[in-house]
Amino acid sequence: MSIDESPPDVRAAMQDWQPVARSRTYEMVIDAIEAQILAGSLGVGDPLPAERDLAAKLQVSRPAVREALRVLDSQGVLRSGVGSGAGAGTFVAAMPAEALTHFLRLHLALSNFEFRDVVDARVTLESSSVELAALANDPERLAPVHAAMAAMDAAGEDRAAFNDADTAFHTAIAEAGGNRLVAAMTVAIRNAQRQAILAAFNDVEDWAAIRDVLMREHRAILDAITAGDGKGAAALSAEHIRGAYERLPTLHDYRL
Repeated sequence: MSIDESPPDVRAAMQDWQPVARSRTYEMVIDAIEAQILAGSLGVGDPLPAERDLAAKLQVSRPAVREALRVLDSQGVLRSGVGSGAGAGTFVAAMPAEALTHFLRLHLALSNFEFRDVVDARVTLESSSVELAALANDPERLAPVHAAMAAMDAAGEDRAAFNDADTAFHTAIAEAGGNRLVAAMTVAIRNAQRQAILAAFNDVEDWAAIRDVLMREHRAILDAITAGDGKGAAALSAEHIRGAYERLPTLHDYRL
């Protein structure tokens, strides 16, 4: 199908497509597609022009277009259907929260942020999450938080198991808050810290004392949430995150 044979909405959108200079051709195609999405010209469910039409408009080869579509498909931005009919072709897909979390976590791991900056970001995000969770006060949403508390309690001397449950506790609260973007960012940051925190746990000599303090603080946060005390839960969460940072000195020089 040529450009002239494309549906009217696709032909109209194609008028604004412009090639952008990049070192690798397929990246130029990705940039062009992203520009259309960010401009609002392409939305969830909208079809992309055919490969040969994109190649002609952007003055690139069809293999470059194909590679760009493959990359965006793997990221969850696009979905492709084969065959003929309404479901055939390439369409803009709703990016799952899991995909956003995955890429945030990888970028955090590669960005070399100072750990204190990450802690400040966690305080901001998680203070919001616990307050939202307290305001919602939804037992079904909080069930995973209670499960994580039980898992931490059962971990005992197993620091890796405790760390996994600790991570689950914080991410479950973020999800219980109901703000999907805040939850995705919180999950990404906390999971990016997982190995560094486990290493810090392993460096602690009196693990039982540290574990008991963390458990008391976690229980206090959860009690405030279940009591509907959003402000109190937020204050306790901020104090807990900063206090844990101070009690685990090997984290101070860590960069994320």
